[in-house]
Amino acid sequence: MTLRAFVTGGTGFIGANLVRSLLWKGYSVRALVRPDSCLDNLHGLEVEIVKGDLNDPDLARQMRGCQVLFHVAALYSLWQADRKRLYQNNVLGTRNVLAAARIAKLERTVYTSSVAAIGVGKTGETVDETHQSQVEQLVGHYKKSKYFAEQEAIKAARMGQDVIVVNPTAPIGAWDVKPTPTGDIILRFCRGKCQPM
Repeated sequence: MTLRAFVTGGTGFIGANLVRSLLWKGYSVRALVRPDSCLDNLHGLEVEIVKGDLNDPDLARQMRGCQVLFHVAALYSLWQADRKRLYQNNVLGTRNVLAAARIAKLERTVYTSSVAAIGVGKTGETVDETHQSQVEQLVGHYKKSKYFAEQEAIKAARMGQDVIVVNPTAPIGAWDVKPTPTGDIILRFCRGKCQPM
């Protein structure tokens, strides 16, 4: 039996790489995309596209028939002006997606958090995903929104939902078409528009 994966954020950088990996492993992929999303990262791939938003009330219906959810979608912005959108998408969107997966009876959810949600240790201290800085110590609303979104995933897991949390760090590579803020820093440096630290 072919497993069907429901993927949020498939048009983005990490999501586009994930979709390719799932297809290569034999999964059937259904990708949630916003109506105004650029679909360049999915062009030419055998992916079922469903239009919608993380906060849509009918997400469970769109997930039906899938066995696993990969929730990759997030707003990645370091701008203070995006504060409200960060919490709406990253926290409330995650809460809604997890609830929809529960209603649709998906067997497993893999939630893509961020190293930003973990924070940093003391100078020279090596930390892993078991470390957690106090939320007040996290700099900026992107990091705080990812922290609160990760708490939603942990809460769902504690209530019995099969949820795995992954915490990628500053990924770089193919399919970063926007580019992400991390990719933009690299591009600006390569073009001589910023200096190394």
